[in-house]
Amino acid sequence: MSSAAIASSPEAVKPAPGSRWMRSEEARGLAMISPTLIYALALLLVPVTLVVAYSFWTQNYLEIDRTFTFENYRQALTEPIYRDLFIRSLWISLVTSAVTVGFSYPVAWFISFHGGAHKNLWLFLVTIPCWTSYLLRVMSWKVILGYGGVLNTGLMSVGLIDEPITSLLYNANAVVITLVHSWAAFAILPIYVSLQKIDRSLIEAARDLGDGPMRAFLRVTLPLSMAGVVSAFLIVMIPTVGDYVTPKLVGGKDGVMIATAIQAQFGKGANWPLGAALSVTTMVLVSLVAAAVVLALRFAVRRIR
Repeated sequence: MSSAAIASSPEAVKPAPGSRWMRSEEARGLAMISPTLIYALALLLVPVTLVVAYSFWTQNYLEIDRTFTFENYRQALTEPIYRDLFIRSLWISLVTSAVTVGFSYPVAWFISFHGGAHKNLWLFLVTIPCWTSYLLRVMSWKVILGYGGVLNTGLMSVGLIDEPITSLLYNANAVVITLVHSWAAFAILPIYVSLQKIDRSLIEAARDLGDGPMRAFLRVTLPLSMAGVVSAFLIVMIPTVGDYVTPKLVGGKDGVMIATAIQAQFGKGANWPLGAALSVTTMVLVSLVAAAVVLALRFAVRRIR
């Protein structure tokens, strides 16, 4: 048989299933992200595995007793001080997330629907606070809310108060205010992206069918942008539960959160297993609360529609 006949036969030109997949776009994309994915998983799984392992051990003065035990989790869940810190941390995180999303949604909506040719400029302005150090932004709020800070000085200069307000700083409210400002940009961007993806003809159709601006927003815009709202809420809530710097600088004794207790156990307390148990418990509680928030938001949107 001639070489031309062999090349033209179906058996000769039909590629193997494995080789066909290796030349596909999916395989190329997987090959490109595999090194980064393996690196990220290693940096995530190895530390988390070590923390989980430590949480089942006990500290015996300067040595770690690797006998399996739930004693650390018993202390984390039953000791009043830790229970109060868990509740306070979750509450501050939820309030911060709700306020941040509440302030961020109108900004993202304005940029998406009324930004016009200046959308990129507006997004640029939104991200400007992120150019500075996170620590510097927290310290700036300490200057603003302090006893002799910008806010008290301004209120006294216009005659609204006679003496500085002492309740602006070193409490949970100061922590919430600082966290809202620090995380606002991270909430605006995902909401903006979800609003940009909405087909504007759907909103026009709702108005043509008799819906007013508010009803069209509740029935069309808000449900279709809920993915961005949920993402923004989780982006803010998950990190703020374990925030350490902000409560340390502006929280005082009334704004202490669970991260302070975890740091104390890994630091001066020298009880790494208990600190690990507090960390794992925090991760589990955050996951459960995040799932509950997602379900609640979806249920609320269905009720509104």
